Amino acid sequence: MERNPRRWLILVVLCLSSLVLVVDNMVLTVSIPPIAEDLGAGAQDIQWIIDSYILVFAGLLLTSGSLSDRFGRRKVMIVGLVLFGAASLVAAFADSPGQLIAGRVLMGVGGALVMPSTLSILITVFDDEERPKAIAAWTAVAMIGLVGGPVLGGALIAHFWWGAVFLLNVPVAAVAILAAVLLMPESKGPWRRPDLPGMALSMVGMAALVWSIIVLPRDGFTSAGTLGAMALAVAALTGFAVRQVRTDAPMVPLKLFRNRVFTGASFSLVLLTFATGGLMLVLTQHLQFVLEFSPTDTGLAFIPLAVASLLFNGVGAALGKKVPARVLTAVGMLVIAGGFGLLATLSVGDGFTKVALAMLVLGVGSGLGMPAAANALMGAIPGEHAGVGSALNDTIQQSGAALGVAVLGTVLSGTYTGAMPDGAPAAARHDITGALAVAGSTGDGGLVAAAREAFNTATSTTFTVGGIAVVAAAGLTLVLMRGGGGDGDGDGSAKAADAGESAGSAGSAGSAGSLETAG
Repeated sequence: MERNPRRWLILVVLCLSSLVLVVDNMVLTVSIPPIAEDLGAGAQDIQWIIDSYILVFAGLLLTSGSLSDRFGRRKVMIVGLVLFGAASLVAAFADSPGQLIAGRVLMGVGGALVMPSTLSILITVFDDEERPKAIAAWTAVAMIGLVGGPVLGGALIAHFWWGAVFLLNVPVAAVAILAAVLLMPESKGPWRRPDLPGMALSMVGMAALVWSIIVLPRDGFTSAGTLGAMALAVAALTGFAVRQVRTDAPMVPLKLFRNRVFTGASFSLVLLTFATGGLMLVLTQHLQFVLEFSPTDTGLAFIPLAVASLLFNGVGAALGKKVPARVLTAVGMLVIAGGFGLLATLSVGDGFTKVALAMLVLGVGSGLGMPAAANALMGAIPGEHAGVGSALNDTIQQSGAALGVAVLGTVLSGTYTGAMPDGAPAAARHDITGALAVAGSTGDGGLVAAAREAFNTATSTTFTVGGIAVVAAAGLTLVLMRGGGGDGDGDGSAKAADAGESAGSAGSAGSAGSLETAG
């Protein structure tokens, strides 16, 4: 296909658009402790501040991916950025956990509109030869957000208040919107009738599925809420699958799952996001509550992860030309599991060195494995289904992240409670924030020490569970990504991409008038 002359400028816009989401997620993990203290948020409130975003995000991804293919990927991305920026203002000035959760819900809607569009535009703008470089650059920018978000967020919390971390999203979103308007041509998939029943069933089904994942560890399998959510998820998603088979304009092409690369990469990544989704929630609390890092120091602790990931992104991209994607992905995941193992050995009194070493190992693994996995997966998606294909991948991964936050959060809470002394006050036995609050009001230094030891035991157990999940992901990668279109080659995605890119390439090569028509 003819290469878009603006493709590298377009990549800048895509990186900015995804950067705002990465920065927000990372800043939130650093700000959890001050949010809990200032708003009086308990463990359940904290979990909902995180899970409300994931719930809405996962529920809307398939629909937003279909809408981006149908109405224009740039247009949907811009709408999502506007909504995300506005919702960040709501979150910044929230004065109760409920208001903050409401802001996070709106941010989830905006994020769901942005994320599928960024990857779908990337795979339709870049051909097979240049796509690995583009994905490596896209991943590198995400790593910059990974470290820049916590560092900047920690500085904002230290000098202002936790709401400033949400205000950080507004200028980033504004710059991304301006760049999209000025630089990016519109692109669409082939025209298809909107599948309104499919959209409704996917939203209900995915929201119910993620809800059941969240409440299962807390309420148990036999509770009415869990069983009801599971039943609704099964009914809606079954109806969705039947609808996609029978309609002549399916919202999601189920044939994508016939490709072993797509299926293998997707379900391997769901286990990885299960582990990493819980990692950030647990690690930031451990650094501040147990190791007594300041918010700024907590952000700085992520620098080795980001630097190593940036460096080994290039190594991974070079090795990807010689080593099969499934092997490189599996090796990266095993290195990540080693990082989890190091985190599991942290103890009260440890300093920055041990944390930095663990983060360095995590960064090496991410740099080696993630570009290979992403390129293999995205290369397996035909261009005409770019939006919904990337949304399907995002949905699977967000479900894994929701499961990780719910399950690993429950492991953390349950292990902490079990490790606390029997004589500890009831308010101190369920979460460390409660224990530190009680100790602060009573001056009980022994309770502080006991709570930190108990939380350290809980985090060690949680990191071990996460590491096991990553090892399982590595094994799944080796088994499922064998064959089925090679180790990363799509099933004709380069040819199919022509359809998805036609509006974009024609617009950028032509006059401003043609761009306006495409948009």
